[in-house]
Amino acid sequence: MGAGGQMSDPPSNQIKAQANGLDRAPSSKPPFTLAKIKKSIPPHCFQRSVITSFSYVVYDLLIASFIYYVATSYIHLLPGPPALSGFAWLIYAYVQGITLVGLWVIAHECGHQAFSDYKWLDDTVGFIIHSFFLVPYFTWKYSHRLHHANTNSIERDQSFVPKRKETVGYLAKYADNPIGRTIKIAILMTMGWPLHLVRNFYSWIYTKQERFLIHVSNMGVLSVVFLLYRLALARGIGWVMCVYGGPLLVANVHIVVVTWLQHSHPSLPHYESEEWDWLRGALSTVDRDFGIFNKMFHNATDAHVVHHLFPTMPHYHAVKATKAIKPMLGEYYCFDGTSFMSSIWRETKECLYVEADEDEGANKGVLWYKNKIYGQD
Repeated sequence: MGAGGQMSDPPSNQIKAQANGLDRAPSSKPPFTLAKIKKSIPPHCFQRSVITSFSYVVYDLLIASFIYYVATSYIHLLPGPPALSGFAWLIYAYVQGITLVGLWVIAHECGHQAFSDYKWLDDTVGFIIHSFFLVPYFTWKYSHRLHHANTNSIERDQSFVPKRKETVGYLAKYADNPIGRTIKIAILMTMGWPLHLVRNFYSWIYTKQERFLIHVSNMGVLSVVFLLYRLALARGIGWVMCVYGGPLLVANVHIVVVTWLQHSHPSLPHYESEEWDWLRGALSTVDRDFGIFNKMFHNATDAHVVHHLFPTMPHYHAVKATKAIKPMLGEYYCFDGTSFMSSIWRETKECLYVEADEDEGANKGVLWYKNKIYGQD
C-alpha cells in the first residue's frame, strides 16, 4: 500500500502516511552507483526494437481512429436535444484525449532515442507526432534534455521547479484554501503546458547549431495549424474544435498533470548546487499507480524513476526494469499509490514552496516542500 492507495504487493520502502505529512525520501548520497543499478537490470531491457516500438504507434493510432470513426459517424445521429450530442462530444474528447497521451509518450521517447537505434528515425517520428500536438519537437527536446541533466536542482532544472519561501507572493496566503487551490489546479491544467513551451522558445539554452532545427519545429507546428485552418473552412470551426480541439485539451491536461505529479511530492528533496549530484536528482522522483492510466500512458506513470536513471530504455521494458532495481534502491525508490485526483489535491496543498530545515546541523543545501505560508497551514 502506498500513501492512500492499495497494492497487492507493496514495496518495503513504501511512502507511509503520517499524522502531519509523509515520510521523507533519503537525501544522502546512496551507497550504490548507476553502474551497479544497471547491472541489476536484465540486459534485454536496454534493447530497442523498431518493430515493437512501431507496434505501439499502430496500436494507439488504431484505437484513436476507431474512436474518431464512431464519434463522427454516430454522434450526429443521436435523437433528442442538442445537449445530448454535446455531452457525447465531451465523452469523445475525454476518451480520445486519454488515447492521444499514449502517442505523446511515444514521441517523448523519440526525444530520448528510446524508440530505436536510429537517431534520424526517432527524430522523424517524434517530429511528426509532436507537430500533431502543436508542440515544436526540437524545442521541447532540447529543453527536456536540460531537465534530465539537472533533475531537482533548484537552480538549473527546467521542469516544475518549486518556489523558495522568500519568492512566494503575499497573495499566496489568500490562495491557500480550497477555492484558491481549485483555481491553481485549473490554471495548471489549462495553461501549464502552453506556458512551459512559450517560456522556453528561443531561450539561452539553445546553441547556434540547434537554431535551424528549432525553426524546423516551428514550421511543423505552423503546417498543422494551416491544415486545421483548411479543415475549419471545409467542415466548420465547430467540427474542428469537437474532433481535434477537445481531445488536444484533454491530452495536454493529463500530460502536464502527470509530469507535475512525477516531480512534486511532499517526500521529495530538492538540492542547491553545492549539494546536488546527478544520481540523487534522478532518484528524487516518484512512481505512481494510476490504474488503467498506467497501461494507456505506456507506463509513464508507474515507471518514471527508471526512466530518469536510463532515459534511452524503451517503455515496454520499464516495468520489468523497475521491479529489478527495487531491491537495490531500497528506501531510495519512491512509490505512491494515492489515486490520481487525490494526488492532485494533496500536492496542491502540501507542495507550496521549498526551504531547508531550521534545525541546527541540518543540511542547508537540501530543500523540502513545506505547506505553511506566513505561519498558517
